[in-house]
Amino acid sequence: MTAGTRQYLNTDRVLQQLLPGLTVSFVAISLGAAFGVLSGRGALVGILSAGIIALITAAFGGTRIQCSGPTAPMTAVTVLLVTAVGSGLLLDHPDTDPDRFINLVLLLTGLTLIVVSLFRLGRFIRLIPKLVISGFMTGIAVLIWVGEIGSLFGLGGKTPYLGNILTNLSITCLTVGLIFMLPVLLRQISARLNSFFPATLIAIVIVTLLSVFLDLDVQRVSLGGSIESLMDLQNMVISQLPTQWSFALILLAVPFVVQLTMLAYLDTLLTSLVVDRKVEVMHGHKDITKPNQELCAQGIANAAVSLFGGIPGAQATIRSVLILNEGATMRLAGVLVGVFVLIEMLMFQDLISLIPQAVFSGVLLKVGYDVFDWVPLRQYCYPVLGQSRTQPRLVSHSGMALIVGTALVTVLINLSVAVIAFTIIFYAIRRFLDLEDLRESLD
Repeated sequence: MTAGTRQYLNTDRVLQQLLPGLTVSFVAISLGAAFGVLSGRGALVGILSAGIIALITAAFGGTRIQCSGPTAPMTAVTVLLVTAVGSGLLLDHPDTDPDRFINLVLLLTGLTLIVVSLFRLGRFIRLIPKLVISGFMTGIAVLIWVGEIGSLFGLGGKTPYLGNILTNLSITCLTVGLIFMLPVLLRQISARLNSFFPATLIAIVIVTLLSVFLDLDVQRVSLGGSIESLMDLQNMVISQLPTQWSFALILLAVPFVVQLTMLAYLDTLLTSLVVDRKVEVMHGHKDITKPNQELCAQGIANAAVSLFGGIPGAQATIRSVLILNEGATMRLAGVLVGVFVLIEMLMFQDLISLIPQAVFSGVLLKVGYDVFDWVPLRQYCYPVLGQSRTQPRLVSHSGMALIVGTALVTVLINLSVAVIAFTIIFYAIRRFLDLEDLRESLD
């Protein structure tokens, strides 16, 4: 093979990464805006975070082909943090800027992830039982559902969206319905069309156009600012940079830092296992993640978003699987996702303010559906739903009890307590009661 032929093939491989990067960027920008709105920090910083996290982690991470960004579990904990700050967490520190404190938590989360990687703790991901992982994912889904229903109806101390409740509810239901139905309709036309135009993005566009055409009096998305020049970005950093580092504030931040670090650890490394397996199936060779390098990159990315008041993230399962399905074969594809998201943000930020707030409630209700681990529930109910009642349950009573317990503690207390407590309970049950159905729960 001549040098010219090799150069041509290399150039061709590089160009092949453009379409996967562009396709996944549409999903990333939609979810970035949705998670920004859910967090209370604004759609603009959600999109900016999606671009920055994807760019940094794809360039330096230990998973060669991937897409990271704001995720539902990380955003759910961020909501708890923002709510706690707004509910008086800083009453004893009246001189502390709430936004800068939140950014301090994110910065400490990033630094903690880097420390975890330096101590090479990534290998312990395989010790977390699948039952516990299922439980906390289910709990996160419930938190998202409860939060969005509260926003629609003004429950749980939340202020309902402006406008008629029935109108907002209709917008939400239409959005959810489109996100479920569009993939089926698009696949009938063209499988390629279905992947290139994600259902979430199309649903947002359709419902927004309808709301504008009908001139609906509803609450629209708040960008939380705008970026027109480098000076705007510089001013954003100056106004958000965490500058208060007292010991008392760090103590207040620690519980949230622990939750976000643990969640980023789990979210990222579990997704990396899925990606490694998918690469092996698709391409016939092993592409094993370097877990500590991946955690370090996630730490750098989360520290970076804290500098401009962003939202935290981790490796995202849906986006990582999608970029592989779209034909990504190089690290460059993930980098391009971040680049395209930032370009799209600059091009379309004025249009984002036209989106009804209730649209993102619909998006997030669907995200909660995707996060919820339905498989164990179906397996547990199989003898009831199936034709044969004599067939044993694929998930036992003890296994389901662990899932439900983890989910309840995640919802009622917090993620860290849920994962630590029920991991200990799992091993105690397996060790002292020697239940056969728990033996394979780590595989």
